[in-house]
Amino acid sequence: MQLSTVMITKYSVVAAIAFLVSMLATGRLIPYLRHKQFGQFIREEGPQAHLAKSGTPTMGGIAMAAGISIAGIVAVLMGLSDAGDMLAILLSMYAFGAIGFIDDYNKIAKKQNEGLTPKQKLLLQCIFGAALAVFMMMREGSTVIIPFTGKIVDMGWMFIPFVVFIEVAMANSVNLTDGLDGLAASVSAIVACTFAVIGMCLSSRGSDAMAAAGQAVFGAAIGYLLYNKYPAQIFMGDTGSMALGGVLSAMAIVGQVEWLLPIAGAIFVIEALSVILQVTYFKKTGGKRIFRMAPIHHHFELGGWHETKVVKMFCLFTLICCIIAAASVI
Repeated sequence: MQLSTVMITKYSVVAAIAFLVSMLATGRLIPYLRHKQFGQFIREEGPQAHLAKSGTPTMGGIAMAAGISIAGIVAVLMGLSDAGDMLAILLSMYAFGAIGFIDDYNKIAKKQNEGLTPKQKLLLQCIFGAALAVFMMMREGSTVIIPFTGKIVDMGWMFIPFVVFIEVAMANSVNLTDGLDGLAASVSAIVACTFAVIGMCLSSRGSDAMAAAGQAVFGAAIGYLLYNKYPAQIFMGDTGSMALGGVLSAMAIVGQVEWLLPIAGAIFVIEALSVILQVTYFKKTGGKRIFRMAPIHHHFELGGWHETKVVKMFCLFTLICCIIAAASVI
């Protein structure tokens, strides 16, 4: 993709619009959610220091989704993205965000812990992931770029389960990462910015949509972080974490750089693996643990690190991983 001053300016406008919409929407949401008593319930088995956060407004992911949506539409109108590719990215965000919204609504608005069952969530996630896979196969085929080699591989029909796995894994991993003030949003902002830069430098079909969407997610996450940084005035809820997982994975799929997700988003992978290892080891050993608490951000927190230190170190780690990811394809 040939970049010019005009193109860079247009991409900056996309990020700025997403930032402003997300910031303003988040600011408006906080008093509304407080009035409606849409406050976060804190698990008693979690870190005791987090109990003080109970009642903090949640479902702030709605504001980020609004910022990403408006910025994405503007990107299409400015000619930065194909409408079909941007629609696929936004629909993925809406679909996974809706799953999180149902859980948030049932747990908070209805004051009960019963939302969708794990099987229902997984089924819906697989359906949405398969729909995106089929759509992308029809538009762009089933090829993916292999990092560090520059090779493009056609996965054939295996592309469908491959995409389903990426979408489901990413959505749930981001959801697990959302446990400290500003953590999920800040890490997602770094990953999104990286994919935006990669998209601006690649020339494959779909890279323009990935670049535009990356700018939109980056701007929206930063706008939201103004209120979500420690001490958080609002949480994104499952609505936000699921939506972020859906939009980040869809960006990579549209840009055909799916294999970059576990590199750039390594912290999401580590968070998910820490839970899997903890649960498996606990069951196999009759109650023994590998970590002080899982996901792993709580392990460091209980080890004496303040929330802000955990977030800073995880962001630094993510930045390093993102540089490696970008270097593997640019």
